[in-house]
Amino acid sequence: MSQTSAPASEVDEHASFIKTPQQLIVVVLLAFLVPIFGIALVLQMVVGGHHAEPESLSPEAVSARIQPVGRVEVVDANAPRVLRSGEEIVKITCSACHAAGVAGAPKIGDKAAWGQHAKEGLDHLLQSAIKGKGAMPPRGGLPDLSDLELARAIVYMANQSGMNLKEPAASADGTIASAAAAKPEGKKRK
Repeated sequence: MSQTSAPASEVDEHASFIKTPQQLIVVVLLAFLVPIFGIALVLQMVVGGHHAEPESLSPEAVSARIQPVGRVEVVDANAPRVLRSGEEIVKITCSACHAAGVAGAPKIGDKAAWGQHAKEGLDHLLQSAIKGKGAMPPRGGLPDLSDLELARAIVYMANQSGMNLKEPAASADGTIASAAAAKPEGKKRK
């Protein structure tokens, strides 16, 4: 049998990628320095750590961070209903969109936008709010709002925007007494 020899230019499978003494020194040094550097970084992270500001650890700050998203309120269904003011309703729900003009909502303080809506009158605005319009859910997302509370909120936002709507009067049962405040003062339709 004759043996064939491989050409000398082929690479030996078992040959090392380290060809010179300088490469050997670099590889040996990196083999020691890289793990030591990694261990030093981990130790610095564990021992050094980040310290929280003392104000963020106060009981008030902690309770504000961990407060529940929702809450359950038990109320007596037979208790007399306490009507909220327009300002209260706006702070509770309306300002989420109307303070910044989100999703096409007329921004509180924008006289032109509110003037365009107010020229139709309070009754029209109230019906739009009751049914919902665009991205606004019916009754602004608070289904327990009475028509009177909703009308008060609309009047409050419109008046904050330069309109001059009269707040509707409440009847004895907490509903809107009359639709006399349906139009802005001084702008009566024929």
